[in-house]
Amino acid sequence: MPRANSNSKRGFTAIELMVVMAIIAILIALLLPAVQQAREAARRTQCNNNLLQIGIAMHAYHNFHQAFPPGTSDVQGPVRDDGKGYKMSWVAQILPFLDESNAYNRIDFTRSAYDQQDQDLISYRLATFSCPSSGGSSSYAGCYNDIEAPLDVNNDGMLFLNSSVRLRDVTDGQRHTLLLGESGASLSWLHGTGSTLRNMDGFSDPGSSNYDTSGRNYYEAPPERPQTTETGEPVDADLIVGGFGSAHGSGGNFCFVDGTVRFISSYADQTVLLRIANRHDGQLIGKF
Repeated sequence: MPRANSNSKRGFTAIELMVVMAIIAILIALLLPAVQQAREAARRTQCNNNLLQIGIAMHAYHNFHQAFPPGTSDVQGPVRDDGKGYKMSWVAQILPFLDESNAYNRIDFTRSAYDQQDQDLISYRLATFSCPSSGGSSSYAGCYNDIEAPLDVNNDGMLFLNSSVRLRDVTDGQRHTLLLGESGASLSWLHGTGSTLRNMDGFSDPGSSNYDTSGRNYYEAPPERPQTTETGEPVDADLIVGGFGSAHGSGGNFCFVDGTVRFISSYADQTVLLRIANRHDGQLIGKF
């Protein structure tokens, strides 16, 4: 009688295969969030470095011109987001200090920001201005005011209409005053409107924000915020600028006037956030 081969290999049963697959699935489920968190941490660090570079460029501009660049330039205010007027952004002014002289030289400063003829320039992506978590051509904006208000010559931030703010004008202290932050949107870096200027009124995760067709973000207004002017007329949508926002989820990166970059939680005390967005209100700054 022939003897069975004792060296023959037994295959996996269906149950054993299912157990192995279940173990693999559990391991993937455990590891995937950690991988995603590591990637987001790397993106956040790159975003931080971008703002550091922009902050350095802003100070280089200040050293050369004895003032920070105007947030936007136009004949008169308030600035309307209507695609008209000159409205050249502060970003265009600092390009030579970001090693972007080629882009700067292609800007026709005799024309408005909306009337540039160089299509390569219009579509040009500034790598330093692109947060890897949000992408696009422009992820950062200058701070023009603390609360939502029309962009004009008398705003309380660092960059506004025809502004020429000097370091000595920052009476609240450079380490206590915002210069730049994440905008939560990706719009043209040439336009000196809500594309490159924001306020601190309602900073939050853009996932909880509302966007119109132009990409401007409108945060949910608290009940006490008026939706009409003092005369009872509806708020003019073209005068709305919008607040800072971030794709990082729990907050955003901000560059202060002293050049430091800090991550601010979207759950920070709103009163404190408004104070750091005002360069000269004389208020004490608490923790945020």
